[in-house]
Amino acid sequence: MYKTSEKKAAAAHAGTSEVGRHSTLIYPHRLNFYDVPPLGDITIEEFETCAIDRLRVLAEIESSFVRNRPYEELRTITLKQADKYVPLSSTSAHTVDLDAQRRRDHVGHFVLRLAFCRSEELRRRFVKAEMALFRARYDWDDTREREEFLTSRNFDWTPVEGGELAQYRAALTSAEAKKPPAEIEKYLAEGCFKVKWTRVPDLVEKRKVHLKGGLAYVRATELSSIVFQDFQTNLTKALEMTAKALPRLDEDTRLVPILDNLSQGFLAGVSSEWSSSSNTGDEITAEMVDDLSRRHFPMCMRNLHDSLRRDHHLKHFGRLQYGLFLKVLGLSIEEAVSFWRRSFSNIQEDKFNKEYRYNIRHSYGLEGKRANYPAKSCQQILIADQPGASDSHGCPYRHFAADNLQTALLSMYGGQGLTAADLPEIMNTVKVGHYHVACTRVFEITHGAVGVKKGEGVGGGESVTHPNQYASKSRELEREKVEAVRKEEDGDVVMG
Repeated sequence: MYKTSEKKAAAAHAGTSEVGRHSTLIYPHRLNFYDVPPLGDITIEEFETCAIDRLRVLAEIESSFVRNRPYEELRTITLKQADKYVPLSSTSAHTVDLDAQRRRDHVGHFVLRLAFCRSEELRRRFVKAEMALFRARYDWDDTREREEFLTSRNFDWTPVEGGELAQYRAALTSAEAKKPPAEIEKYLAEGCFKVKWTRVPDLVEKRKVHLKGGLAYVRATELSSIVFQDFQTNLTKALEMTAKALPRLDEDTRLVPILDNLSQGFLAGVSSEWSSSSNTGDEITAEMVDDLSRRHFPMCMRNLHDSLRRDHHLKHFGRLQYGLFLKVLGLSIEEAVSFWRRSFSNIQEDKFNKEYRYNIRHSYGLEGKRANYPAKSCQQILIADQPGASDSHGCPYRHFAADNLQTALLSMYGGQGLTAADLPEIMNTVKVGHYHVACTRVFEITHGAVGVKKGEGVGGGESVTHPNQYASKSRELEREKVEAVRKEEDGDVVMG
């Protein structure tokens, strides 16, 4: 996220010109404790888009927690997502509008406070994700800029100096006793600070501090623990205060629907809108759907297709969910009418034309208000139009009984590398309600033959947030493999 070149530039411009620019910025630091809400007018569009962009990052952090990613991997994915959706350039960067970047970050954070302050569970998850984002940015920030940020705030830590440092020298260096004297002196030269021990419970637990008279003596390299603890404490208190003030917003019919939607963001991530063909290759035909479903469809669409083939019919919400998915996948209106007509083989031609053809054309924007309806995202499938006992739509990971889900997984994906040994991991994710993470793990397992490794998701560690995203990436990986084989057969060198 923060480039090495930016760090070098920061050092090169540490003179008076940099100080002058720093003083003119509304947001002098890219790190932010979000103590003060953003001021000025904010449009409804900005209100929503800033929050959605930030929520994309936080939702991926939440998925990383569920997948037990090690911190280094979580930080890499977090910074990559943040650089994509809520970039924060170094203060030394002269080609970007720093205040505009930082304002979007500021606005997005406060809008999400409104969305996630509503319950203890939402507040806990929001604080945990925000804490991870702040820590990743803090660890990767330019050293000089980070120090400027720290000196701009009062963290109420007191330097340990002179006689006091000499008095506790043995206790402060006990953990370093086995190291060479030069390293111990270096440790002492870095400095030491004292704070109330309740502010560093993690360091106390790890026995990384000396305790005396209710104070913890913390070495300079461990000060980040105090910063993180303060960030978490401040945010937790702020969310509780926001929750008390939230009822005042209930009268604003413009904001409440937006906040309601945002508060569902951790359920299945935040997807981009898929309303037209995803450019995954040539348009598909009705004859291709059977084969594509076996090789590239996520479980929700595979279940709909299998139900359609078995029953020669789908109910309304099933047709809507599957039809829009196929439209975005590349099925033209002519091929769609042909596909549904053949699938509804038990229905007479007149009945099909009267009851179904119009709805097919409507979903393609050719009837009614002629809107270009997007395919349903994972979040929409999970939340809206809950399926009944005889329905086939919805998300199998959420709506199937555990035994039925395991049987269906082996039946659908057993030929693509998924085995019974993989089921416990998938089912554990399902039990804690992270259905899109379970789907992502199935994607990784079933695409291992084309080089997808555990943790990669659908690319760059991203989780599945949309059925068309799953299918699009699956087809893309297959095309890349076919192209690589073709080049190898032609004698071309394939670079690994």
